[in-house]
Amino acid sequence: MCREESPRGAAHAVERRTVDKPTHRVEFEAMLLGRHLQPGASRARRGGGHLDRSAYTLLSRIRMEGPMSIGQLSDAFGLDASTLNRQTAAMLRAGLVERIPDPDGGIARKFRITGAGEDSLDAERAANISGLERVMADWSPDEVAAFAAYLKRFNGDIENLDGRPWPRP
Repeated sequence: MCREESPRGAAHAVERRTVDKPTHRVEFEAMLLGRHLQPGASRARRGGGHLDRSAYTLLSRIRMEGPMSIGQLSDAFGLDASTLNRQTAAMLRAGLVERIPDPDGGIARKFRITGAGEDSLDAERAANISGLERVMADWSPDEVAAFAAYLKRFNGDIENLDGRPWPRP
């Protein structure tokens, strides 16, 4: 009796074969990492936090660079001005940023982090770090340092290909 493999079974066989290649394993693990970093899921595991991913990322960049205009944010993130207008409007309403005249005398107004924005960013980062410390509790300091170095290299290579390097402390 000949048994045909179902389309689902065939897809799983292909999936198993492709994850044998290192770049496919990286893609798969990156997909899972993205799932773990989804705002709702990560907050539930961390037990706190209130910044969405866009606010966390924008506030982090503004903290590193200083006040930034929509145009500068667009260049830094490769996003449309309309997307950034929605995201910064939400941050303005939440009191996380304020609009200020360009400190260098330019025409464009810039976004600066408020005290509440600084506090929220610090609290979110502390919750993230606490969560990472729980996840990596059984890792040696050398393993954590090696993982951080690989992530920095990986992110740096992406930034170089994209032409948008991220400032680092």
